[in-house]
Amino acid sequence: MGFCTQSVANVLNGKIPSMKKLKILVFEYITGGGLNKSELPESLAREGLLMLQSLLDELSKLAYVEVGTMLDFRMVDKLPIQTDNTHLIEANKDYYQELIRLMTFYDAVWPIAPESEGILQTLCETVEQSGKILLTSPSSSVAIAGNKWLTYQCLRENSVATIPTQRLVDFGYTSGEWIIKPFDGVGCEDSFLVTDKQGFDIQTAVLNKDKYLIQPHIQGEKTSLSCLFKDGQAWLLCANLQHFELINKQYRLTGITVNFISDTSRFESLVKDVAKAMPELWGYVGIDLIETDAEVR
Repeated sequence: MGFCTQSVANVLNGKIPSMKKLKILVFEYITGGGLNKSELPESLAREGLLMLQSLLDELSKLAYVEVGTMLDFRMVDKLPIQTDNTHLIEANKDYYQELIRLMTFYDAVWPIAPESEGILQTLCETVEQSGKILLTSPSSSVAIAGNKWLTYQCLRENSVATIPTQRLVDFGYTSGEWIIKPFDGVGCEDSFLVTDKQGFDIQTAVLNKDKYLIQPHIQGEKTSLSCLFKDGQAWLLCANLQHFELINKQYRLTGITVNFISDTSRFESLVKDVAKAMPELWGYVGIDLIETDAEVR
């Protein structure tokens, strides 16, 4: 997936003050040193590198922007195009302290990070407290979007179609197939399929029910929308088809077909509804859907 230069320019417009050149520090957590003291999983590094390179490619086309990047020392030969200033994060450095130090030399910071464990929210709060321009959604919005239960409540209150959801601690088992998910986390991470009362009891016995929710297991095409958001507006970049395998009662993502259809008109109203429901969202946002014959949600 690539960012559209005009779309990036659209979301930057109004976010930044008028000046000769805006100095932006880009920090992609996986490739930027967030894991510099541990093993760097190849799949995560590959995905992070794609996002980083895509953003850098488009920012480089904007004449009023000067870009710097934090880069894990193990990624130095893997980034095809270096930025104006590439800051290597060695194994002996604390990436967070380096981020705080480097921010002083820049006007704005563009963090890209997992929502799990509050990582992205913490980074956004750090930038906000520094007084630098935050080039992503505010921490208050990330706190909602990074929590499945709060997101569900927000969408439901704004009449956006979504899967019926209950907190696990409030749930009384009834027959059927159910998906148990943590409030926090991305994709299918730590999610479990239960198909009977015995499986439900076994699985929930080892979970902190206060931190999980439960939804009916709905069969359908699993679609992911790549969007850009700004001030209650949204631009749909492309629709992607996600491929999963069910292994030991857990879904595992095996691949993504990017831009799998050319006509994305059926998603436009949903994207606009999400933008209205969460008007503080800014920048890149992914929306995961399940499409059935009856509806999209």
